[in-house]
Amino acid sequence: MTDLAQWLAAQSVDSKLASVVASMAAASAEIAGVLRMAPVAGQVGLVGHTNVQGEEQKALDVISNDVVLKHLRENPDVSILVSEELEEPVELGTDGAYMIATDPLDGSSNLDVNVTVGTIFAVLNAADGLLQKGRAQLAAGYAAYGPATSLVLTFGQSVAVFTLDSAGDWILTTDNPRIPEASGEFAINTARERFWDAATKGYVAENVAGEHGAAGKRYNMRWVGSMVADIHRILMRGGIFLYPLDSETVSKGGRLRLLYEANPMAMLVEAAGGDATTGREKILDLQPTAIHQRVPVILGSADEVKRVEDWYAKG
Repeated sequence: MTDLAQWLAAQSVDSKLASVVASMAAASAEIAGVLRMAPVAGQVGLVGHTNVQGEEQKALDVISNDVVLKHLRENPDVSILVSEELEEPVELGTDGAYMIATDPLDGSSNLDVNVTVGTIFAVLNAADGLLQKGRAQLAAGYAAYGPATSLVLTFGQSVAVFTLDSAGDWILTTDNPRIPEASGEFAINTARERFWDAATKGYVAENVAGEHGAAGKRYNMRWVGSMVADIHRILMRGGIFLYPLDSETVSKGGRLRLLYEANPMAMLVEAAGGDATTGREKILDLQPTAIHQRVPVILGSADEVKRVEDWYAKG
């Protein structure tokens, strides 16, 4: 069996970059332990205030952010942290070459029903500033805290999936997964249909029509409401995830955050053979304008993403 340390040593990347990924892996392993015992410890509820996004913070949002911050403070190769839970970037007081952008606990609204949640992160060159295009990411990953705890990583060329064992080690369990080009599954929150634009309505209507529609095949809809859970399913078996721009989110630019949700997930999906778009532009080509910028997100199996882009191209 190959563990994370052995896998990192075999990658053609700088050892300091590998150490930053290892720090995020260690933070994720600690968060997994915290989540496992959170109901017993009474840590599942709210903390009584909101984060910079205007969202009510869960106790575990704050705890997870603190865990990430602790591990990064211990790594001199990291100089800046951008987090969903913090209004401003944190300068860690080092001359480290790298910056981390992270959502420490994605999907935390699902904690009370024990649904898979996760940690998402990207690693960038700190010298290039806070607002870098997704193509500049040096590494990306997420941890999925489900029946098993998974860690999914890329340095841009391929993807590796690790599983946390009982001894606390990350063991390589799937090497170079590939997202099928075609799929019969789509993930979208259909309760928002009244807000959708014409392209989204057209694409979903074709899928719902099944073999009698323009798509010519049956589809199943899947929607967890936890981005990590939905993307992990797509990575392992294909499909498409849509959180498009709609009439309610247009004033904010979208729903999901570019730096620490859309960009790292787009990097992982593209490295596994999929595609990622806003409908009109590739996510990884977007120029960020703010650290908490929101964007539309459509990603997954390449053929399905192309169909959505074709709908947008109709005007």
